[in-house]
Amino acid sequence: MSYTQLSQNATEGSVSTLLRMDTFNGHIEDIDKIGMYAATNQLQHRANEVRNTRINWQSYLQGQMIDPEDYDFMVKLESLSAVPEQRKALLEANSDQFARTFFSMLAKISKDQTVQYVLTLLDDLLQEEKTRVDVFKRYMEQRKENVWSPFFSLLHRQDGFIVNQASRIVAKFACWGSRLMEQTDLVHYLNWLNEQLRIPSNEYLQTVARCLQMLLRVSQYRQVFCDIDGIGTLANVLSGKVNYQIQYQLVFCLWCLSFDADIVARMKKYNLIPICADILCESEKEKVNRIVCAFFRHLLEKPADSQLTQESALAMVHCKVLKQVELLAQKKYDDIEHEDDLKYLVEVLSNSIHDLSSFDEYASELKAGRLEWSPVHKSERFWRENAIRLNERNYELLKILVRLLESSKDSLVLCVAAHDVGEYVRHYPRGKTVIEQLGAKELVMKMLSSEDPNVRYNALIAVQKIMVHNWEYLGKQIEEKQPAGGATGGGGSAAKPAASVNS
Repeated sequence: MSYTQLSQNATEGSVSTLLRMDTFNGHIEDIDKIGMYAATNQLQHRANEVRNTRINWQSYLQGQMIDPEDYDFMVKLESLSAVPEQRKALLEANSDQFARTFFSMLAKISKDQTVQYVLTLLDDLLQEEKTRVDVFKRYMEQRKENVWSPFFSLLHRQDGFIVNQASRIVAKFACWGSRLMEQTDLVHYLNWLNEQLRIPSNEYLQTVARCLQMLLRVSQYRQVFCDIDGIGTLANVLSGKVNYQIQYQLVFCLWCLSFDADIVARMKKYNLIPICADILCESEKEKVNRIVCAFFRHLLEKPADSQLTQESALAMVHCKVLKQVELLAQKKYDDIEHEDDLKYLVEVLSNSIHDLSSFDEYASELKAGRLEWSPVHKSERFWRENAIRLNERNYELLKILVRLLESSKDSLVLCVAAHDVGEYVRHYPRGKTVIEQLGAKELVMKMLSSEDPNVRYNALIAVQKIMVHNWEYLGKQIEEKQPAGGATGGGGSAAKPAASVNS
């Protein structure tokens, strides 16, 4: 007998279950509609097929692969698939046999089809009643065995459905019940999830993200995830091409993490604001916009360090978040909390740009990694007054410039970064030693062979500023040689001047 009826019962109750399970300080994960989620999620689609499988338990009994007690329990359990109250009574009256049967089958049966069925049945039974995880935990504790081992061993099977269905069960065991996952097992499982996120075109990515969403609601699990560089993995996946459902799920993970102020401080180095700002500006899905705004609000609200809050606010402004939330705030929403988040962001971001100095503007632009030919870059007065400030906080801004020169693929960013390095050494001659020690000189030299003529030109000018002392005289000669309309320093699509043809 199949367990389609049990699945239907679990699904009918799963809307309220999801709302309860995913309500986290008022925000609800609305996986659109349960039916749509089941139809589009690879694991759920396969699970619907598995539930209709008929397993010949008699053959397993005759082959002595299962005990008579396990056989009787499974036959009786399946016979009650359409009678939830009687099934519940059976499981409560035979809790040890319940756990024993499932652990026994997972240990003794290797056939993929049967393992798929057993895992799917167990997942449905847990979904139907969350407290059932304690039945399994108590059973293994009494025998002084590790409750996670049978499922961890399944994470290395070749069958993707078995692997990810086992992972779902591990996540439920870790988050439900009276006891949390122990540190060693938690690190093992989180590392496994982290690796799964990195797999290109992983067809079970939604399931992996779903497990992570559950885990990161538990505050004790968040720091461990950060310690294995989980935030970096989330940033890498979100910066690539993923669909809106994955965007929603992974930003949801970031939002869960951002409930902890110290984790918000650790997030600073991952450049999450530009990544999520792009998602906010490009997405047409309200659920995605809503979770990004909720995450941004945490980045501004949670830190105890007011300077970190100001830096985050300015980075958001530079990434055009203020303009986007102003547009979004003009619409009407059923979600009152989303409206409140939008109002909060508009107010805080608007206030952050009041009394903003030109250096604050420059630092914000640099930290966001979105360099463009804004007025400060071309201002003689700005560099004369502020070049030395790039040395502050152990050369923090200068190191960001070097990192952009090393890693950016954007020609505009490379042009502006090279220009800024040149202006730094021109107005702070001692900086030549600093940029050489940081590797900036070598990076700019490499840019002389770039395929982009504008990158070559700005690199050439920067190198000359680094190498010569009387820049003003040489600069005038270069400007005289530059053809009309070729004001490359202005950041346009100017043609490459004759002075750099043979560089």
